[in-house]
Amino acid sequence: MLSRSVLLILFTLWLAGCASTQNNMARLPIFQAWHDGEQVAYITTDVSDRKMAKEMQANYAPRLRDAIPRYPKPPQVKTVLERVYGFPNKEQQNIFASAPVPLGYLSRDRHYSPLWLMYWVVWNNPKDVYELTSEEAVFEAEESGLIRIERSDIVVNCPVLPFLPE
Repeated sequence: MLSRSVLLILFTLWLAGCASTQNNMARLPIFQAWHDGEQVAYITTDVSDRKMAKEMQANYAPRLRDAIPRYPKPPQVKTVLERVYGFPNKEQQNIFASAPVPLGYLSRDRHYSPLWLMYWVVWNNPKDVYELTSEEAVFEAEESGLIRIERSDIVVNCPVLPFLPE
């Protein structure tokens, strides 16, 4: 009977410990990006590049690079990586190639992945800069000779949030 009482006390203390940790909420910076002309919110938890991880207040995770396939990659080879288009001169917010549609658990988007391979969008002439809001707009600007797209070896873990910040 004594051991049962001790177990009950230990279990109660364990539950109280779990309950008290629920008040310790993490605070992560929330960023906004474009996807198909719409704003989405995301967090960055891990980055394979130390400098970028520091800038994004994220974990430095060099092993994320292991997700990059060998190039040239045949089109039929699927990977967990999606494209994210960043602007090294900070002209605008990033552009995601995919996002949950609709946001949240009802998403029907089978292409979305929170792991992204960074592609840099570099404007050929700073006077030509305008806001791009979709992957299609990026391709059109490239086709028009306004930008060049440079694939990097930086992988980022940036889950899209199921809501927009207020």
